[in-house]
Amino acid sequence: MGYRVGVDIGGSFTDFALFDENTQSLKTLKVFSRPDEPGAEVLEGIRLVGERYGIKPGDITYFTHGTTVGINTVIQRKGLKLALFTTEHFRDVLEVARLKIPNMYNLLSKRPEPLIPRDRVFGIVGRMKADGSEETALDEASVARAVAGAQAAGAEGIVVSLLHSYRNAGHERAVKALVERLAPEVPVFLSSETWPIIREYERTITAAIGAYVQPRVAHYLGSLQAALKNAGVTVDPRLTKSNGGVMTAEQGKSECVQMILSGTASGVIGAAYVAEVCGIKHCMSLDIGGTSADVAIIIDGQPQYGVGEQIGEFQIHIPSVSVSSIGEGGGSIAWVDAQGVLKVGPESAGSRPGPACYGRGGMRATITDAFAALGLVGLSEIGYSAVTIDRDKARAVVGKLAEKLGRSIEETAEAIIRIAVSGMYSDVSALVSRFGIDPRDFSCLAFGGAGPMMASFLARELNMRETVVPPTPGVLSALGGLIADIKSDFIKTLYADLAPATGVVIRDEFEGLKAKALSWLHIDQGYSGEHRLTYSAEMRYRGQSFELDTPLDATAVAAGDTKALAAAFHAEHERVYGHADPTAAVQVISLRLVISGKTTKPEFRRVEAVSEPATPLGHAEAWLDGAYRSIAVFNRNDLKPGQRFAGPAVITQDDCTTIVPPGLTVRVDEYANLRIVSEIAS
Repeated sequence: MGYRVGVDIGGSFTDFALFDENTQSLKTLKVFSRPDEPGAEVLEGIRLVGERYGIKPGDITYFTHGTTVGINTVIQRKGLKLALFTTEHFRDVLEVARLKIPNMYNLLSKRPEPLIPRDRVFGIVGRMKADGSEETALDEASVARAVAGAQAAGAEGIVVSLLHSYRNAGHERAVKALVERLAPEVPVFLSSETWPIIREYERTITAAIGAYVQPRVAHYLGSLQAALKNAGVTVDPRLTKSNGGVMTAEQGKSECVQMILSGTASGVIGAAYVAEVCGIKHCMSLDIGGTSADVAIIIDGQPQYGVGEQIGEFQIHIPSVSVSSIGEGGGSIAWVDAQGVLKVGPESAGSRPGPACYGRGGMRATITDAFAALGLVGLSEIGYSAVTIDRDKARAVVGKLAEKLGRSIEETAEAIIRIAVSGMYSDVSALVSRFGIDPRDFSCLAFGGAGPMMASFLARELNMRETVVPPTPGVLSALGGLIADIKSDFIKTLYADLAPATGVVIRDEFEGLKAKALSWLHIDQGYSGEHRLTYSAEMRYRGQSFELDTPLDATAVAAGDTKALAAAFHAEHERVYGHADPTAAVQVISLRLVISGKTTKPEFRRVEAVSEPATPLGHAEAWLDGAYRSIAVFNRNDLKPGQRFAGPAVITQDDCTTIVPPGLTVRVDEYANLRIVSEIAS
């Protein structure tokens, strides 16, 4: 028995959650992230863990890790310079995309520039048919010309996405072999190996994103493994995946696309666990770190899953926890454009230099600087004493923007916060529309280093039921990594009518997926415990444009019972859309199998309520809601279940700061969560 350690590395801070398997207690820690020297933050954290808690590297029996390196690479557009090889006459696949504008309510909105511009897209002669047979043989000369063009354009990697490769990847594999012979120094990424799904754009953009982030992610993981080994940690690290599971670090190096939402997914898993334990039926998680803010919907303690999640400006079509990422994090930089308009993000100060108020060389105003300039942040040390807030530096950088705008420092700082909240409001509104929910029925569960700082402002705008801040919100993503099961998804495109003869094909294809899944879990992951298999199929009525992922009964699958499979689809269609047509022909597009192995979960204990009132450490003058106010300052460690107090207030703790605007009250529940509601509701 020892310690199970979860680590989440964000753009600004690296979070540690340490679960004692003997006492069932939880310890936490934060250190600065080191993008300049990946892995160094882990060494520093392990050193501090030893100093603070007496935990030795050899005491660590399980190590999980979530990172936002991949998603931050896409958001900041700092990935690999890529070329794309497509089937001839399909060079515009990324340009055309799905012909959708980003904002349907803004006719002037523009689609983002592709990750791979058209001058680095090259057509390959050769074509597969939809049934997987070859229509035109692969022309090696066209591949050679494409390689030469890619090299001339300075491409650092090549993505190959050819027509119908989900059905037959022969041409893609042949192109890869030719490229490796002609340009062995250039890495090649195949869409059929990344995620072999039907539809050219979805498969191509998923492969492009995976290739775009691969060098930074692989370098980071290699550095992490070396750092752990040098620190004396003997267990192999595991990584949190986009689907809310975990996998080995070695697998993560080659399958970067599977962990693109690593940090965000583990945060949602942690939030879902808190919601389930606390009995929060309808919950929206809000994870705000240094670079981005991420929102997800949790129903009955279970996160929602899907494909097509937003990664910065793009969608990625792999199975993932349904989480939407936006650009505004605590370190997002505020700036004034050429027209004199104040903007926030997407560029982030990261951990180096970080916000100006951190005193680490930052010279541009961030959202955190705005809060510090108003006197709302910096009332105690944060980041486990890693940071002492310098309010004067925050006011100085915000003051530069104020001069350009002709406004006061306070007005400018508050405008930065409002712009950030407005951006989140817009994205959250789209999310709730997508799920058809009413935010007034939902609690906002805030975490991440900046989540509790901003959550009440967003929840107030959305008229949400309450804001919930767990006991260790700054490290909840790290805790989510400990909670996550070992899990992976397997897919096979079928594209066939659901006829009696198809039942045998479905059964056999699922048997093939099952063999791969069991091999992955027991051999690749070294897991020997009990496992769970979940069957589903992407199905649709013939003539529909998009399919519906339908849960399937394993017994019906094994029996090849197409009537039972069709009934499952009709029922799911009725549930989602409110109608079904049992007489209509059904098509099966893809078969999906999920395998998972359980991990040990920490236990949250209830604490009896106390009768004494909450006592603040003192009061501070801070600007909030358009005026200077006397703000009550509380230490989170002093608050006990059963206590209540009214805002405006600031609650400080080692891993974050919680801000309570006027008109809201705080109640500490039996699990030591802060439950923040309007005075009317309370």
